[in-house]
Amino acid sequence: MIGTIIAALVGGTILGVLGKLVAPGGRDNIPLWLTVVCGIGGMFIGSYVYAAIFNCSDMNNCTNGVDWWRHLWQVVVAAVLVVIAAGITGRKRA
Repeated sequence: MIGTIIAALVGGTILGVLGKLVAPGGRDNIPLWLTVVCGIGGMFIGSYVYAAIFNCSDMNNCTNGVDWWRHLWQVVVAAVLVVIAAGITGRKRA
């Protein structure tokens, strides 16, 4: 249980920062905690969308090695969530 929470926090931080780097525009100045939340959302939503589109019965891995396509989907979803969060919070750079 604690391992899953730590993995979600670490993975969410990495994916949130990657999503923030990929996100278009310069107004994505959101706090770190919201970036982590977007990354965690990107992890879960990206995995489910990927599994639904490519009919993967095993959510953990759809290939025999590292599933780079699933990670790409996660980063794209995290970037979309960062853009949405930036639009909702309306926080601008000073």
